[in-house]
Amino acid sequence: MKKINLKKDLKEFYNPSDKNCAFVDMPEMKFLMIDGCGDPNTSQEFQDAVEALYAVSYALKFMVKKGSLKLDYGVMPLEGLWWADDMRVFQGDDKSNWKFTLMIMQPDIISNEMFTEAVATVRHKRNPVALDKIRLENFNEGKTAQIMHIGPFSEEGPTIEKLHGFIADNKFQLTGKHHEIYLSDIRRAAPEKWKTILRQPICTGN
Repeated sequence: MKKINLKKDLKEFYNPSDKNCAFVDMPEMKFLMIDGCGDPNTSQEFQDAVEALYAVSYALKFMVKKGSLKLDYGVMPLEGLWWADDMRVFQGDDKSNWKFTLMIMQPDIISNEMFTEAVATVRHKRNPVALDKIRLENFNEGKTAQIMHIGPFSEEGPTIEKLHGFIADNKFQLTGKHHEIYLSDIRRAAPEKWKTILRQPICTGN
């Protein structure tokens, strides 16, 4: 059986330095996605989205492994795009009006037909609350800047400021949505060891 290591193959995008910011040109990738709103620390909508994304991701993994493709791969980490209609809200402590798109990257071999079959399988076995909200979609983020943050989510502020400063110093502007990639299992790892990639789409100034 052939095995692929997506994190290793995509190391440039999923293993940045925690010391230095870097620019990366993101290729178009395929994701399972769910949109929602609320504080990630307390929102049931957030938890429901995570449950559905992982359920379908693992259903697809085992479908590929046991099917004619005979291909094994590790499920990729959870990612989140974050924003607010009023960005002053996004910068404050009240996260109840934060909006998100949670997503998990999928191998290129995953088709719409496979996605439909995986959703049907998950519906029959578990039927998570947010299953009907999930979609398979290509995502092209374009030119970005990123850095690894190590530590609790609540202490991301200085790392985000460093990233934004790096972007400004290089004469670029922020565009798009704040992007986070959660590499650690927060149920097992100590908060001071959590690894989160912070990624910000950029554009040239006027």
